Amino acid sequence: MTDTIVLYRPVGPAELDLLRATDWKRFPPRLPDQPIFYPVVQEEYARKIARDWNVPSSGSGYVTRFHVRADHLARYDEQLAGGTQHTEYWIPAEKLDEFNDNIVGPIEVIAEFHKDR
Repeated sequence: MTDTIVLYRPVGPAELDLLRATDWKRFPPRLPDQPIFYPVVQEEYARKIARDWNVPSSGSGYVTRFHVRADHLARYDEQLAGGTQHTEYWIPAEKLDEFNDNIVGPIEVIAEFHKDR
């Protein structure tokens, strides 16, 4: 059995559609102005981003949960993003395919937020 770490990723509707197109197995490549992919460690932090950032910018936000092989994630350090309860990993965009190859199981949507709800 492979040891895994649970991570979260807040996404907007466009990224959600791209995830769905991979059958919930891979995150899409970063755009040219997005040099890093940043999955987050705390579910509540992911919820805050989805609710407070994704909803105002795109009308809805979603929280995804997924498992990554622990030995792969050990290559990266946790980064503080404003406080001890706001930590994330910074995966260089050019390493995202390798990161995706180390996701174990499906990426699942565990929460959603909408402007009109």
